[in-house]
Amino acid sequence: MAEDPKWELAILSTVQGFYEKLLQEAVGGEVPVPAGLEAVSLQDDRDASGTLAYMRRWLCLLDMATTPAMLRHAFTDETDPEIAEAMLRYFVRKDVHTEADRDKTDIIVTFLYRHPRVPGQWDQRGYGLDGSLPLSPFEIALIEILADSDQLPLPEEHVQVLRRFDSFEEQVLHFRDLNALLESGIIQTVRQIKQNMEDSFFNPGVLATIAPYNATFGAKFDELFREATQQIKTFAGDLEEKGGTILGSVDGVDVTVDHVKAMDEESLLKLDYGQALDKFRRVSKLKQTLEHAPLTKRGNQKTDPASRPKPVAKAASVPVAKPAFNLNTARKGVTAQQVASEETKLLKVEESVRIFVRVADPKFRQVVPMRFFNLTLTPAEADAYSAEYLEEKSLRAGVARVLLRLVAVTARI
Repeated sequence: MAEDPKWELAILSTVQGFYEKLLQEAVGGEVPVPAGLEAVSLQDDRDASGTLAYMRRWLCLLDMATTPAMLRHAFTDETDPEIAEAMLRYFVRKDVHTEADRDKTDIIVTFLYRHPRVPGQWDQRGYGLDGSLPLSPFEIALIEILADSDQLPLPEEHVQVLRRFDSFEEQVLHFRDLNALLESGIIQTVRQIKQNMEDSFFNPGVLATIAPYNATFGAKFDELFREATQQIKTFAGDLEEKGGTILGSVDGVDVTVDHVKAMDEESLLKLDYGQALDKFRRVSKLKQTLEHAPLTKRGNQKTDPASRPKPVAKAASVPVAKPAFNLNTARKGVTAQQVASEETKLLKVEESVRIFVRVADPKFRQVVPMRFFNLTLTPAEADAYSAEYLEEKSLRAGVARVLLRLVAVTARI
């Protein structure tokens, strides 16, 4: 399709202005603009075709400086939809598309779907000009926005793939837990489908199918993620009130109350899902640890004193048999705060012993002075406490960590 250089230049000028504003924070001021591409020069340009080629090269450079995550941060409720439409035209009309172009287009079209010019604009369905193919209002709007773009017909295999998105959307709506969503593999599946679409991804029909799914997935993911972080923060607050500091361990790393306080869920949610997937999984694992760890109860569940069994008074003349020890009953009487508090004390014992063993004379390092007694270590235990390989993922490191914990537990007993 023949292009109008002045019309195309107007679109790219909007894209340039958006990019310049987006990059101001990164460069600490206004972005230096090449001569001839300033706003004043563009308003009085007589060689639109020459300026257009110059502008495209400049935008390629700005593209390289802008990540999809930056674009996700930049598109807010206050963003003018006309800017998003200009950005969409720019990416769709590019001759060669990169993976970053696809990710940015994905963000832009989802923004347009979430921010219709008229509330409820996408709820009704319409028909094509021939009256044969039902089209969603959003697809009709995209066709109008991209009317000056050359669009090739979709291959049949891509048409078949698009039909899967209805089931994907239903699947997303049924998730009730963050971990279930993350472990389902749906994020990776949909991302792979988008990649396999190649240039078909930029077709209005594909974009109109993907945007509603993205909106549904994003809303559900945000809901489950905020729910998980809120439960973690509530548990951390309860633990802190009891004097504890360590909530649990995720991937071999202790998570403390301070870590939870520093967690900014809003910033995490604005990251690209693919890049932030490991962070989301760690949050989910921590939530699972707090819910299912042995000897624990949920942080917001407290034992009602009135529900505890009252001791039975013993008759003076009749001996009462001592009840058998019930391990399950004992476990139920231990709260998550108590477990976390004891874990903190064990870590302090380990650290105290480790410091003494490493600085003491090798002849006397096996006798560790504690507050009320002397703790005697075996040679193997002393070696474990002075080892430099505890952080390794190896058999010897695992054995050493077990010895450290056994000594600490013995000292606490």
